[in-house]
Amino acid sequence: MQSEKTKVHFTDDSLLNPTNPVMVNLIGAGGTGSKVLTALMEMNHSLIELGHAGLQVRLWDDDIVTEANQGRQRFAECEVGLPKAVALINRANRWSGTNLKAEVRKFERDSLGRIQENMQSAIYMSCVDNVKSRFEIADILNELKEGRRLYRNQAKYWMDFGNNRYSGQVLLSTVENIKQPDSEKYQTTSNLPYVTEEFGELLLQSETQDDTPSCSLAEALEKQDLFINSTLAQMGCSLLWNLFRNGLTENRGFFLNLKNFHSQLIKI
Repeated sequence: MQSEKTKVHFTDDSLLNPTNPVMVNLIGAGGTGSKVLTALMEMNHSLIELGHAGLQVRLWDDDIVTEANQGRQRFAECEVGLPKAVALINRANRWSGTNLKAEVRKFERDSLGRIQENMQSAIYMSCVDNVKSRFEIADILNELKEGRRLYRNQAKYWMDFGNNRYSGQVLLSTVENIKQPDSEKYQTTSNLPYVTEEFGELLLQSETQDDTPSCSLAEALEKQDLFINSTLAQMGCSLLWNLFRNGLTENRGFFLNLKNFHSQLIKI
């Protein structure tokens, strides 16, 4: 009797041995996004040391740093009043000698409904706090897929981070079908559905969550606990790292409850 093959997804070849750095659009520079950026810096350095071309990150956020952001988000007192994206990218570039880019605006179409060339990347990582933004990202990715724009960094993956006070989830999706190799050992999967496709109804049900800005750190901690964002960032980026390092994954995400320290894998 033959045992059932393990389902896996093999990483797109263009990410494993690129000639140039892999473009990553990081959307959101708040509690999760600011921590994801640090993880991407560490990943970029490690990949380069392993002979890879590394990552080129573009951070999108139209918000400014407030006093309430200190502590839970990766900002200092001297950065209050600065655009979040600029503060984080300037600090990252000074520290690591990189040339990461900041976009002080939302990741959305322009006033004429057009997608700009700098919105094109191989990987999209969304750390947004509202449902509308996720559906807008999905819509943009679908247009990029349908148009099949022949840029160097064609859209391949979307990793979405989401959370409430004590719990959250990370989900990896493919923008288009990723060609898989023939395998006698594994059952390969070319398509990983969007979070908006698989959990769209749950997202819409959660839309009533209060996302108004907090006036103090104490008020912010009533909405999101101190370490939920950083834990999600580390675990989610570990999943991305494994795509680069191992060339495949059996998991496409996880659910996390930090209150009882329980995590549940989302298998392929």
